[in-house]
Parts: sequence; structure tokens; C-alpha cells
Amino acid sequence: MDTIASLFSFITTPVSWVIVQFHTVYGKIFGPDTGWAWGLSIVSLVILIRICLIPLFVKQIKSTRAMQTLQPEMKKIQERYKNDKQRQSEEMMKLYKETGTNPLSSCLPILAQSPFFFALYHVLNGIATGDTIGVINDSLLASARKAHIFGAPLAAKFKDGSATVQALGATVTDVRVVTAVMIVMMSASQFYTQRQLMTKNVDTTVKTPFMQQQKMLMYVFPLMFAVFGINFPVGVLVYWLTTNVWTMGQQMYVIRNNPTPGSKAQAAYLERLTHHVTNHGKARKRSERTIIKAIVAKGRDRNEFERKFINGLNKAGLAAQADGSVIQSEAQAAVQTEDGTSTSAAAPKRQQPKRQSKSQRQSGGAAAMGGKAAGDASSSEPISLSKSDEPEDAKPAAPVKKQPGGGTRSKAQSGQRKGPQRPKSPSKK
Repeated sequence: MDTIASLFSFITTPVSWVIVQFHTVYGKIFGPDTGWAWGLSIVSLVILIRICLIPLFVKQIKSTRAMQTLQPEMKKIQERYKNDKQRQSEEMMKLYKETGTNPLSSCLPILAQSPFFFALYHVLNGIATGDTIGVINDSLLASARKAHIFGAPLAAKFKDGSATVQALGATVTDVRVVTAVMIVMMSASQFYTQRQLMTKNVDTTVKTPFMQQQKMLMYVFPLMFAVFGINFPVGVLVYWLTTNVWTMGQQMYVIRNNPTPGSKAQAAYLERLTHHVTNHGKARKRSERTIIKAIVAKGRDRNEFERKFINGLNKAGLAAQADGSVIQSEAQAAVQTEDGTSTSAAAPKRQQPKRQSKSQRQSGGAAAMGGKAAGDASSSEPISLSKSDEPEDAKPAAPVKKQPGGGTRSKAQSGQRKGPQRPKSPSKK
């Protein structure tokens, strides 16, 4: 143990120094030997570490988004080389190299926390064994051994025997109950964090190695916490429970305000953004303008939720601009009252004509023909009652010939041209 502690001494000393500084502050409020002073010191250490890791978290988000944008290409490679796993892996690695993405980037925050975790573990283990470590001297060691969190000593473990626990001033029942509850809460928070990512912020219908990796982590990490948690001191459990809660809250904030394109979280976000922009007539926040700018820049490559957002703005008489701003569209600007205020923002919908029956269509067609004839008549000159209804420039019709049967020919014969005919030349008498 001394060898391992010496290997982590470069990080153990700074971690112990930070804990002591926070303990000095909280000790003045709650008392130096209380569990509140030492427990809050560990919580404050977690918060300080996570604030320092925010740049890594941002990098993790960007890498995750890049992996998600590559999912269509990854799907094509998977289908093309479905019978050749080796070639499939080679093409995947080639795609990662060309786009500069790394599927292991999602583990960066966990890997960055590992040195602090081991350092804190050795500090608390030294408290349990009665050894000074880092800047923790004998007086601080005695104070830490007296600290209890809900009846469990800070350095006690789930597997500790009754003799060890009694030496720390507690009972086995209290230690095991407190550690079991903390292990369950720690595993549940980790599972919920990963499940929230899988169900709201990614497209689970696409089967890619990245998605399979995320699904595996959703079950592996909580199981690891449950298995290894029984060997962790109470102080380390406080550390991991705090960092899991921080990760869960941080991810909830990102999913709500900067969701992955095409996810359910984006659909909910754009629905809220549509309601907010239509109520105020503009995008007031910088983050909103950034999202709108990215949607406008996509053009025809917008997904279903982004097209619905643009259509919602258009129906409200608004138009999204390339710089992320939202202005009134031309249709909205044309509908103004005398005092300058806008009336209804939405343009009236085009009504489809009702389908008519055959008799209605025939009667409507006859009425239309009659109306057209009436219109033509009204546009021409007045017609004398003594003349026929033919135009003035019409030629006289040919004389009606009698048929052998005594009838008259009222219709044109076969082969005769319809319409006004040229009169035959009169015969010479």
C-alpha cells in the first residue's frame, strides 16, 4: 500500500491539502470533528474538480455530436461489409481518422477523474488505518476518525468487521445500512444519467458500434459501482455519489438547452422555442439565435423537427434569418392596421372546393353557358326586334330546300361544313 501511495503522491498531497482547507472553513461552522465538516469538504472537492473538468466535458459533447453525425455513414459501412467484420472495422477506423473523431472521447471525464479518485481513496484509507498521508497530520487524523456520516465513520467500509468498526466508534449495522443505501443511490444515479442520454438525446434506431458502446456503458457502469462500492470507504462513496449527481444535473441542462439534432430532446426544445419566439416576435437569447442560425444554414438538409420549426414560424408570420434573428415576413408586414399594429399573423388557409354531384355539375355548366351568352350579348350593340339574333356581318343563309318526303332539311348534310355558308350565285333568268 505504501508503494501505491508513493506512486500517487504527486496527486495525493494536493488532494489532501484541498480537503484540509475546506475542513478549516466548515469546521468553524459545524465543528472540526463533525461529519458535516469532513463530508462537505469532500463534496466541495468534487465540485472544484468538476468545475476544472468543464472544458473536457465540452470536448466530450462535441465528440459525441460528431459521432452522431457520422451514424449514417457508419450504417452504410455496416451494411456494405456486413459479412466481413475485419474490413468493416478497418473502414470504421478510416472514417474516424478522416473526420478526426474518437469513439472513446465520451470516457474523457471519467478518465480525468481517476487520479483524484485514487488520491482520495488513499487519503481515506490512511485515515482508516491511522496513518498520516499528505498534509493530514496527527491532529487532523484524530479529528477525521471521529467524524461520522449518519452514524457511519468516514473511513469505514461495508466489508469491515466488527472489531474495525468498533475501533472507529460505530456499529456494523449502521455502517452496512449507510454504505448499502449510498451504493444503491450511486448506481441508480449512474444508470439514470446514461439512460437519459440514450432515450432522449440520441437516435436509438441506428445500430452502430457507437450506439452499442453507449448501451453497454448504461449497464456496465452501475454494475461496477455496485460491485466495487462494497470495498470503498464511506468518504469515497460520498465522492462518487456527489460526482454522479453533478453529472446527471449537468447532462440534464445540456439536453434541455443544447440537444442533439434529430433527437426527442431537440423536438421538445424546438417546440418550446417556437412558442417563445412567436410570443415575443423575436429570439431574445444568444443561445436561441445560435440554434436558429444553425437550422437556417442547413437548408434542405433539415430534419423533421427543424422543418416543423421553420413552418411554425412561417405560419405565425415570422421568418428566420441567416444570422439567427427572427423578423416579420412579408405576408405579416402587409397585414397592418391603421395604428401600425399587426392583425392576424397567420395567412388564411386555402379552402378546397366541395365535390358536387353529376346533376349539380350539369346544372352548373348550363348556368355557366347561359351566363357567358348573356355576357356576350350585353357587351354587343342593341339588337333590333325585327331582325334575327345573328351578327350584323353575317351572310344570308342559303334557301331551305324541300325534301322529297315533304320535309325540310334543318341540319347540315353529311360532308357539309357547319356555320354560315356562302350563298350560291343566282341563276340567270
